[in-house]
Amino acid sequence: MTHHVASGFSRTIAVVALLLIPSLAAAQALPNISSLNVRYNTRKATVKPDGELKVQIDAVDKEIAAANRLGKIGEVRRQIAKGMSLLDGIPWTPALDFQNSLALRSDRIVVDSSAPYALRLEQIYSPAIELTPALTAKVVLRKRNLVPSPGAAATTVPAAPRELGVFDGLSRDLRESPLAMELDVSGAEDGPYTVEVGVMDGTTAIATTTLGIVLHKGLDARLRALETAAATVIAGVRADVAYPADYIRNVNRGRIGLQTFNVGTEVAAAEAVLAAAKGGKDPFKGRTGDFERHYLLEGPNEVMPYRVYVPKAYSPTAGAPLVIALHGLGGNEDSFFDQYSKLPPQLAEKHGFLLAAPNGFRVDGFYGATIMGAGDAAARRRVEYSEKDVLQVLRLMKATYNVDESRIYLIGHSMGAIGTWALGAKYAETWAALVPFSGVSSPALAERIKGIPQFVVHGDNDATVNVSGSRNMVAALKKAGANVTYLEIVGGSHTDVVVPNLPKAFEFLAAQRKAAVATQQR
Repeated sequence: MTHHVASGFSRTIAVVALLLIPSLAAAQALPNISSLNVRYNTRKATVKPDGELKVQIDAVDKEIAAANRLGKIGEVRRQIAKGMSLLDGIPWTPALDFQNSLALRSDRIVVDSSAPYALRLEQIYSPAIELTPALTAKVVLRKRNLVPSPGAAATTVPAAPRELGVFDGLSRDLRESPLAMELDVSGAEDGPYTVEVGVMDGTTAIATTTLGIVLHKGLDARLRALETAAATVIAGVRADVAYPADYIRNVNRGRIGLQTFNVGTEVAAAEAVLAAAKGGKDPFKGRTGDFERHYLLEGPNEVMPYRVYVPKAYSPTAGAPLVIALHGLGGNEDSFFDQYSKLPPQLAEKHGFLLAAPNGFRVDGFYGATIMGAGDAAARRRVEYSEKDVLQVLRLMKATYNVDESRIYLIGHSMGAIGTWALGAKYAETWAALVPFSGVSSPALAERIKGIPQFVVHGDNDATVNVSGSRNMVAALKKAGANVTYLEIVGGSHTDVVVPNLPKAFEFLAAQRKAAVATQQR
């Protein structure tokens, strides 16, 4: 089969064309807009609508594009919900339109249960529905599980909702007049909950919306104590102590999502670091194995986490290879450690590699890649700081450990693969090898990275990032004379191609070394 580079790249971009729709003022109650777009595009690629359904979906896509041009993100969410409903064979009704318009918002998602909890019921767009004036809102609190780590055993929490109140006089236009509520959550045990608000017409529930929160009694005092104490430890450990307070503050401000952040575990970990750092000690000095570190990223002035694996055989007197691992959209610094059957740290131990996984600033940062265009100011900021986060983690690893600068490798999956090719091209003198799984890039970059050995993996049944993304890039690399190994997995999906091929990828990395070390980015 012959693949045409330019047109193939355009086709691949069409599959991920909505990845970088700007997420203006991302609401705490709502999923990340980039993740929504990926789900929607993946669903379209899976269903392959035709006939009348294709006509309907094409109309939805036009509405999404128009709303995006105008910065109407609420309308983008509405149209994605409509498109997903149609793709699932569910007619889009006024009731569904109303349901998807609702949102719960609060100034706090991580909550000290000692104080009353303020919450608002709002709408992100005006739905096309006729409502009676006799609406009420019934609020209940349900215990739930934290998002489990991949591979962790599922636990069952019995549903025992606690009623928090019924509120009369609900406006039919919640954009103009949101419903403000003050809820008594005292007495609830620490942990994750769902606040559920049902909109009632008399005794009939016509819509329900939810907000995930975490309750923790006495949390505010513990966070204040950590922030105060951070100034008393050595400079290199301050961010590790301050991290929970900084992260929770940014969650509550709506800058980031809670994701897999476990409030109790993270606060306790910071308190343990603080205790171990007393007297000017560095609790991380000489440590091996898997652990998390933190630093203050200048610009946004946020504490960034990054995950580290130091092999048992590491010695500060001998240079060690370093792998920088970039997660996919919606992931974080934990992805390459807790997902993919937890193989990356095992393989790092086997080969004697240092392994570091940055957060990438945001779940949709894209590590400096701009293949979709510059986007709005918020998107440009995410992309810029995502790149800076990766580079800063690289600098910190080189400053902390004896890194063999002729053996620094970059790997990534999905969005991380996009970042691998982007940063590989921008800082070509840094990397001894690149490993992108299920990625896409501009073939025009091939000339810049033709001197870097590459191990590329993609499934031919990938409904998220079309396989043409890797096919066309590999063709351009081979034309440029690059040393590239390409594995195209028959029947492989977007994610199931990673685990079986990680051992081969690490074997490939182990064989790669730069002939001469150029001046490194510092």
